[in-house]
Amino acid sequence: MPPIPPQRRHIRSQRHRERRRVAPPARPATQQLRLWLADRSARRTIGIGLVLTLLLWPVLVWLFTLGMGHLSGSHMAGRQPYEKPKPSFDIEMVDDLTPTPPPPPERFVETNPDAPENTPDKTRNTGAQNQQAAQEVPTPDGKSDTPALEGKKDMDVTQIVSGRLAPPTPPESAPPPPSEAAPAQAAAPVPSAPREQIPLSGDQEITGESETGYGMRKAEDIGKPPTPNATEHVTGRPDAPDAPIVAQDAQPQIDPRRPQPRPRVNKNVRPAIFAENKFGTSNIGAIAFDAKWSNYAQYLQRLIDTVQVQWERILDNTRTFPPTGTKVTVKFRLEATKGAVSEIIDTESNGGSQAESQCKSAITDRSPYGAWTEDMVAILGESQELTFTFYYGTP
Repeated sequence: MPPIPPQRRHIRSQRHRERRRVAPPARPATQQLRLWLADRSARRTIGIGLVLTLLLWPVLVWLFTLGMGHLSGSHMAGRQPYEKPKPSFDIEMVDDLTPTPPPPPERFVETNPDAPENTPDKTRNTGAQNQQAAQEVPTPDGKSDTPALEGKKDMDVTQIVSGRLAPPTPPESAPPPPSEAAPAQAAAPVPSAPREQIPLSGDQEITGESETGYGMRKAEDIGKPPTPNATEHVTGRPDAPDAPIVAQDAQPQIDPRRPQPRPRVNKNVRPAIFAENKFGTSNIGAIAFDAKWSNYAQYLQRLIDTVQVQWERILDNTRTFPPTGTKVTVKFRLEATKGAVSEIIDTESNGGSQAESQCKSAITDRSPYGAWTEDMVAILGESQELTFTFYYGTP
C-alpha cells in the first residue's frame, strides 16, 4: 500500500476525530425549567418583571386611550366629514388703508392788539384775536405765517410786539338807541340872559333932532374895561356865555347811515424778547401772526398778563434783585374747575432760591384764574401742565 501524503493524512485524522466525537444526551425541557427555577436570582428577576408588567400595563393602556381620544375622540363628534372648501372671494371697498395721522397741536402765539382783525385761511396758530401775518417791510416771495424779526437766536418765544402792561381803562359807554318819538332835527336855540358889553370911551355917538345941528361923541369913564368889538352899551351879566345855549335832547340822535365805532378796551402788551426770524411774509401792514381766535388762547393770554403784572409788582417791592441774565423755568398744573394752580411740578433756575421764590409767587398769588369753558375742557381735559420761563434783564 502506497504511503499517504502528509496533507491527506491530516485530513483523515481530522475526520477520524469528528467521527469519534459524540454529542451529550439532550435534557428534557421540564428538567431545564426546573433547574432554572431552582436558581434564586432567576426567581427574583421573574418576580420583578411580573410586578412591573402588572403596574405599567394599565398605565400604558390608559395613556394610549387618552391619546386616541384626543386625536379622534369626543371633540370630533358632531362634525361633518371633511370636504374641500370651494373657493370664494369677498370684495370690500375701503376708502384709504393708510391711517390718518392726528392733527398737529395748536401753537399759542401772542398777537398784536393794534393789528386789524382778519381770519387766516389755514394755520395752527391760536391767539387772543384773529390776525393774518403781515409786516411793514415785506419779504420778497415770503410765505411764512410769522413776520420777519430781528432778535435772539435759539429762543422759543412767540412775541412780536413789546410794551408795558398798565391797569386796563374802562370801555367807552355805547350811545343809547335813537328815540322813535320824534324825527332827528336840529334843536332850536334857547334864549338866555345877554352878556354885558361896554364899548370903548368916545365910540358912542349922540345926535339931536336938527339936521343942521352939531353932534358929539360921549366919552364917559364907567370904571370897567371895555368889551372888544362892542359898538354900543348892552346891560347884562358879565359872565354870560357868548353863544346862545342850545337845548339837548334826553337821548342823542344817531344817523343810521353813519354808525358809531364799536367800543373796545384800550389794550397794551407786556415787555417782549424777540426771536430771530429771517423769513417773513410778503403781506404789508401792522406786524402780526397768522392766528385764529379761541377761548383757550384768550384765557391763556389773560393768565400770562396777570402773572406778568404780579411778577413786576413783586420785583418792585423787593430790595434785592437777581443779576441780569437770570433765567427761571416753572412747570405747574392748572385745574379746569376754578383755574387754580394745584401744584408746582418742577422749577429750574440759574439765579438761586430767591429768583425761584419770586417766580413761583407770581404764578400762585393770583390763583385761581377762573373756570374753563366747555370747549376748553373738551380739548384739554380736566387739567393742563404749563411751563412759564422768566428772564431777568436781557438774556
